[in-house]
Amino acid sequence: MCFFQFTARRLVSQAHCGLKASSSKKQKFCLEMARPSSNMADFREVFAKAKHIAIITGAGVSAESGVPTFRGAGGFWRKWQAQDLATPGAFARNPSRVWEFYHYRREVMLSKHPNPAHIAIAECEKRLSKQGRSVVVITQNIDELHRKAGTRHLLEIHGSLFKTRCTSCGNVAENYKSPICPALAGKGAPDPDTEDAAIPVEDLPQCEEDGCNGLLRPHVVWFGEALDPGVLTAVEKELDICDLCLVVGTSSVVYPAAMFAPQVSARGVPVAEFNMEQTPATNRFRFHFPGPCGTTLPLALARHETEIIS
Repeated sequence: MCFFQFTARRLVSQAHCGLKASSSKKQKFCLEMARPSSNMADFREVFAKAKHIAIITGAGVSAESGVPTFRGAGGFWRKWQAQDLATPGAFARNPSRVWEFYHYRREVMLSKHPNPAHIAIAECEKRLSKQGRSVVVITQNIDELHRKAGTRHLLEIHGSLFKTRCTSCGNVAENYKSPICPALAGKGAPDPDTEDAAIPVEDLPQCEEDGCNGLLRPHVVWFGEALDPGVLTAVEKELDICDLCLVVGTSSVVYPAAMFAPQVSARGVPVAEFNMEQTPATNRFRFHFPGPCGTTLPLALARHETEIIS
């Protein structure tokens, strides 16, 4: 069965769990699902047997590296929140302001490093690959910290801060220049009293393909835009075969990523959530481990005593 084909319908039916019960059997099921385990030894037994592990990560896994999330109280750049700037409309109205925002984010990320959670995931992938087992990371983050940590099997569903896409020819390219163009040097300060740089469009990042010179935009998925269907197809394939799923540092409220783990759980696959606090999806999972991911995840993904290392 195609993973996404019936996702919305299934999630709607699962959403009633605990709110509306028509039988004692359903009540018992909902009660059991409302009590995820925090027993690390039990999780480790499941982990030791898993052949295909999918790890879904969100902003929480990078927060311990000092990456600003721009979500919730205080999540402002100047006087705007991310949802005010990360839209096609905002870019069309004021590409200079949007590029200042992303230039700031790029410069911040160049100074950040993977934390123990990123490293634990990358080391786990490398170790298990030698055992004929697979680990895939499906991340909502655009900061590339998983890549810096050494993760190879990585699906970045929201794109990357360090890729650009031409608004004219559509070319996508990696770009690690600092600054990304001369006009943005020293720009992008987050202080609310900072005035817009009002950089002319022709001085903003331009496409370097022969004869193009089109205006570049960050190659990230903005609010109101669809995810890349190719990436979604790859995610679908990985989630269809996984026999263990980890949800790490995500609020489970941003769609469609919020659907991934509940759908995996609905087909009986163990799901373990690692997060500072419970989320709207917690009660659908078998395990929940509260606390900083950089503390809980290295223990969870460490070599199990039954592993055979060649």
